[in-house]
Amino acid sequence: MQIVEFGAGTLRFLDQPPERAPANGFVWIFLEREALEAELPALQRAAQTLGGSPMLDLHVNDLANRAHPSRYDYTSVYDTVVFRRLATEEEVRIELGETGPPRATPLGGFGRIRTRAVGFVVFDRLLVTVHPAGCFTARSFIARYLADALHSEGLMTAAARSRLPSSPADLMLRMLNLMVDSYLELRKELSAELDDWQQKLLAPGSRGADWAALMTARNALHALEDLSEGQNDAMQEWLDTQREQPAPWMPQAERDGLLARARDVVEHIQRVVLHVRRMEGSAETAVQIHFSALGNRTNEIMQTLTALTAIFLPLNLIAGVFGMNFEFLPFIHREAGFLWTMGAMAAIAVGLGVVFWRKRYLARTGAR
Repeated sequence: MQIVEFGAGTLRFLDQPPERAPANGFVWIFLEREALEAELPALQRAAQTLGGSPMLDLHVNDLANRAHPSRYDYTSVYDTVVFRRLATEEEVRIELGETGPPRATPLGGFGRIRTRAVGFVVFDRLLVTVHPAGCFTARSFIARYLADALHSEGLMTAAARSRLPSSPADLMLRMLNLMVDSYLELRKELSAELDDWQQKLLAPGSRGADWAALMTARNALHALEDLSEGQNDAMQEWLDTQREQPAPWMPQAERDGLLARARDVVEHIQRVVLHVRRMEGSAETAVQIHFSALGNRTNEIMQTLTALTAIFLPLNLIAGVFGMNFEFLPFIHREAGFLWTMGAMAAIAVGLGVVFWRKRYLARTGAR
């Protein structure tokens, strides 16, 4: 369990929760989900001392649930937000039991999308966050504050270039913004894989595609869309609550900044949803174009075969007539009959071929 006390332009790391919250600051308690059960008594005492109320068992269970969807809930004393973030490449490899580098497969990035639940309990002067083991978000903020801190008389005074969070809600929004930005970074990789797959699918010599990979990608996109919509709903509810029931102790300027940061997080989430829907539409369009191209090639083949059949129909008719078992037929007993017949058949075939070629029934696909 990590404990950080934020004061007026200062911060310090503590071993135990303080007896009271700083007058112009707050306390951040960060712990991993695996340690929640063992640290729960101390966490509840800190919530009672610093926040004014222990956490409800229902909310504690939500924090401990690694599969919990994004959700917002509140009491008269604190708010709870469960937010699902993207798992890192290292976390995915551990989950899949991979030891070497990931094997390159068509649309492989879509099949590696995994999520983790992060819980936030927001009091007026206390923020409790519960993260999965090795959470990059918590480690990033801890490392940032350690790097930006200067030791001075036992305190860690923040450097001038670092702007410390002003409230628990402000710190929560900063972490949420970092989580959402990871989705925005992932879209570049997913878009590149999808574009490469589309080019291979629509190539002139393409015989088909890896449909199993496509189904995996579609399922991943549907899951990502549902996940982002859940995030958007949770943050929108939290934002509406802050507008309707603002904290009475918070200055108006700080409140406006907090709402602006929350709107920015919601806007980023909506961008993710829009991009996911665009990728879904792009994949569906590529599949439709692929089958349309296959249909066009099939029609061209059938057109060519039909034209060839039409060329040989008169020839078959002539051969059938002269193959009748009548004693008296024209040209049967003449020396040049065979040559005249073959010449007429060749002339008919060439004439029909020229006619069909000019009508582009026998044109090559590349000539169209």
